[in-house]
Parts: sequence; structure tokens; C-alpha cells
Amino acid sequence: MSNSQVLDRLLDPVREVLTPDVAQAIVDLRADSATQEHIDDLAERHHEGQLTPEELAEYEAIVNAVDLIGVLQAKARAALASRRAS
Repeated sequence: MSNSQVLDRLLDPVREVLTPDVAQAIVDLRADSATQEHIDDLAERHHEGQLTPEELAEYEAIVNAVDLIGVLQAKARAALASRRAS
């Protein structure tokens, strides 16, 4: 089972407790431009094999955080869609 699948199963109950406002705020989450530039730089240098051990650890933490945020956003979209369908 992939990390995303595990997160999906663990976070499934979150969908049930999200208010529409909170769900929309989660769907709208985006990194600010400076943070996105830093992530893009790390990603590019990672693909080129140029990260220091510290940068690699930071990049891996970012990838894990992005996975978590992605699953939360999917749960939030599902919560919004189910409320619209009701």
C-alpha cells in the first residue's frame, strides 16, 4: 500500500467533520511564491542529484507534506461535492 493510500484511509473520517468554509479553505491551500520557488529549486536539484543530505531530508519532508495536503484537499473536495449533491 502506498503512502498516499495509507493517508487516504487514515484521513477518511476528516471528510465527515469539515464545515463547508473549512473544506473550501483546504481546497484553496497554495504555497506562497517564495516557498514554491524554494520547492521548485529543491526538486530540480534533486532530479540532478545535487542535494546535500540536509537538503534531501528537507525535500523528502516537503514531499510528505505535499502528499498529506493533497489527500486533505481530496477529502475537502469530496465533502463539498457531497454537500452540493444533498
